[in-house]
Amino acid sequence: MKYSLPRLPLLSLFFLCTSTLLSANTFLLGIDVLERSGFRAIAGKRVGLLTHPAGVNVRGETSIEVLKRSKRLQLVSLFGPEHGIYGDEKANVPVLDRIDRRTSLPVYSLYGKYRRPTASMLAGLDALVIDLQDIGARSYTYVSCMRYAMEACFEAGVEVVILDRPNPLGGRKVDGPPLDREWRSYVGAFHVPYVHGLTIGELARMAKANSGWMEISDEVRRRGQLTVVPMQGWRRDMLWPETGLKWIPTSPYIPDLSAALGYAMTGLGAQEGDFSHGIGTPYPFRLLRYKGRTAVEIKQALQRRGIPGLGLKIVETKTLKGYPIEGVYLYAADWKLLRPTEVSFHMMQLAAEWSAPKNPFAQAKNVSLFNKHVGSSAWWEEISRRGREARVQSFVNRWAKQSRLFQAESQRFWLYR
Repeated sequence: MKYSLPRLPLLSLFFLCTSTLLSANTFLLGIDVLERSGFRAIAGKRVGLLTHPAGVNVRGETSIEVLKRSKRLQLVSLFGPEHGIYGDEKANVPVLDRIDRRTSLPVYSLYGKYRRPTASMLAGLDALVIDLQDIGARSYTYVSCMRYAMEACFEAGVEVVILDRPNPLGGRKVDGPPLDREWRSYVGAFHVPYVHGLTIGELARMAKANSGWMEISDEVRRRGQLTVVPMQGWRRDMLWPETGLKWIPTSPYIPDLSAALGYAMTGLGAQEGDFSHGIGTPYPFRLLRYKGRTAVEIKQALQRRGIPGLGLKIVETKTLKGYPIEGVYLYAADWKLLRPTEVSFHMMQLAAEWSAPKNPFAQAKNVSLFNKHVGSSAWWEEISRRGREARVQSFVNRWAKQSRLFQAESQRFWLYR
């Protein structure tokens, strides 16, 4: 039976749960707490701001506007991550430095010629303020941008001030393979499970405290100044809809909250083989298709794997260019049971099964990039060697145990209980 999936409320699409939305007066982001304090953390200072379109306060004003109009500080420069400060740059495309037409301030790109702020970019700054919205998955590059900026600032003697924001997946869900040290890169900057369950402020605190988490000496790391301005009213069990905040696209492929969850579920699964996961459709990272297989076959194959908490629907829709297509829409039927990254590894096993006798992973051209995203050498050896016989459940169970240990170890860096 086929279903035509309309644009359901994000709450239904994302967690299929009900919640009471907090009012804007109850919930405050880091930028709101900073403003209400009279900008105490940066008062009287010359500051730069690393941000993007999702860097807004609870009223929807950008952090650029908020800092620019304040008489308590001097905003002298802007820094942009991947996709730029206005989010209109394509993925994996270098962004150039420029003068911002709205504020007349210099904008330094940290996704172009340089990934780290240079000494000349930081010259004259007392502090670099970072206001970036993460989506809770390790390979999303904004937390990498934050780490690189922290390293450069600590070396230059510039204070780092992080304005904290919610993890849209909540602070309880930790899942997926941890990052092997050899695969640390711009798509894997921190030694955390793929779904880490931390806010960017908590990640920064953990990196600041742990030797080997940043590519600077321990002396520089310890000497570096880090201030995290926490949110008010956020709890670890709070999912994004409960904050009452409007979702602002964090990047072109994460236009809505539904895609943020989808990224954790399928973002790793379409790197090799013939799976597509909805890019170019109304449901990015949520709509599975496979070359030469029907939606019914895909749905049945995933159902046989019995992934706890996963819901599946066959959907007829159109691509963004208007071509009719059919695929399998994934959703969280039970968020508490779902281990989101598990889906990707079943996708890989299916790709190996449906490509047999050829194993697409054994013939992959860019093994390094695959491993940088997944983070696990052991999984690569498994899927490239065993293909359709890869022991997905064994790895998923091992990662679940490691995730529990990580969550216990990370608690001393939590800002919210």
